[in-house]
Amino acid sequence: MGVYMSHYYQYDPTLKSELKTYQTTVRGVSFSFLSDRGVFSQDHLDYGSKVLIESIEVLSPGIKVLDMGSGIGVVGIILKKLFKEIELTQADVNLRAIELNKENLKLNQVEGEVIESNLFEKINGSFDLIVSNPPIRTGKEVIYKLYMDAYHRLLDDGVLAIVVRKQQGAKSTITYLETFFKSVKVVTKSKGFYVIHAYK
Repeated sequence: MGVYMSHYYQYDPTLKSELKTYQTTVRGVSFSFLSDRGVFSQDHLDYGSKVLIESIEVLSPGIKVLDMGSGIGVVGIILKKLFKEIELTQADVNLRAIELNKENLKLNQVEGEVIESNLFEKINGSFDLIVSNPPIRTGKEVIYKLYMDAYHRLLDDGVLAIVVRKQQGAKSTITYLETFFKSVKVVTKSKGFYVIHAYK
């Protein structure tokens, strides 16, 4: 008899809810996040997400930011609170994560639009910055589609900022991104995580 595993990138309505709240601090600013079972990094700020956030030093007022695969909203919400005048959109396919994302916007007193979308299917418009801690376990085909679709949704001179573990294909990711982005840079390496900025 097989064991059924619930993955954070899939919505499992049968998974029993177990709500919890955790706190974290980034750049001296405190945040609270409502979380639950069946979502990514349910009880702490994932280290990869932390180094991804910290790689983004300045965002000008009016910048349009998309947090793709936003989960409970951590990356986008932190960026919005740090850089108040950005225009934030967040998207995920997991319905439980989507509802938590909406609550976490309120909890942290920031504004943003949250969209239920399988990758870019329901995303309209273009963005200056697309950030993602991509769900690598969905497989290379899905992830590479995310990167290519992100390219087409970026404005000219826009940036895709992602974080990938070295052992999960960071170097092959860079090689792939270099086939269509103007410039690709590793801006941070920390504990096996590569933060990659790809410039259109």
